Amino acid sequence: MKLYICYGTFTHGPLGPVWPHACEVAYSALREAGHDPEVIKSYGLGVLPDPIFNRSKARREVKRLAGSSMVPLLITDDGQVIHESKPIAEWAKANAASSSAAS
Repeated sequence: MKLYICYGTFTHGPLGPVWPHACEVAYSALREAGHDPEVIKSYGLGVLPDPIFNRSKARREVKRLAGSSMVPLLITDDGQVIHESKPIAEWAKANAASSSAAS
């Protein structure tokens, strides 16, 4: 599985500890569910115009898959595309990896 994130899995978002960083929420949920995703850093800033700020290959791939440059975005081993941290966390909770088959 692949998890597209921004620059990293920071523990805090723009409002510090009261607002967790979306990429960290998705990554932590996957790890807690026993998954070990391939993390792909998608440099840029999804809320800014694509031609100027989101020219990385990874951001272009996120836009192609989700219609938006915002990350996080998960591609599961079976090819399912899940966009944004809350749906990724919900998927992780519902699809815990078995101890012998963590991906």
